[in-house]
Amino acid sequence: VQLQASGGGLVQAGGSLRLSCAAFGRTLRGYAVAWFRQAPGKEREFVAGYSRTGGYTSYADSVKGRFTISRDNAWNTVYLQMNSLKPEDTAVYYCAADNSIVTSSYRDYVQYDNWGQGTLVTVSS
Repeated sequence: VQLQASGGGLVQAGGSLRLSCAAFGRTLRGYAVAWFRQAPGKEREFVAGYSRTGGYTSYADSVKGRFTISRDNAWNTVYLQMNSLKPEDTAVYYCAADNSIVTSSYRDYVQYDNWGQGTLVTVSS
């Protein structure tokens, strides 16, 4: 499956953005899907995601209560709604998908084989 991320941009602290991750080639049904982010000089970190069955959804502690991951009914697009953005949320955001990840590992970026190209989110103070 090919992924295309979009929706990044420049926003003031406290604002909102919605990122989209569109799948091409096949749907995301049966895939673990997650959003990761990477700030300059830092490691890629898990933001939000759900397991292959969709039965488990989790968020990084730093975004819990502010970000929401969701998908469309056709399993073609996964979204990341980001509210109450903070300057520390500034990063390149990536979506990733994989259909062979066990439930216990879907927060681990090294498990993912399919990645979108990244979209830059900049939050000004």
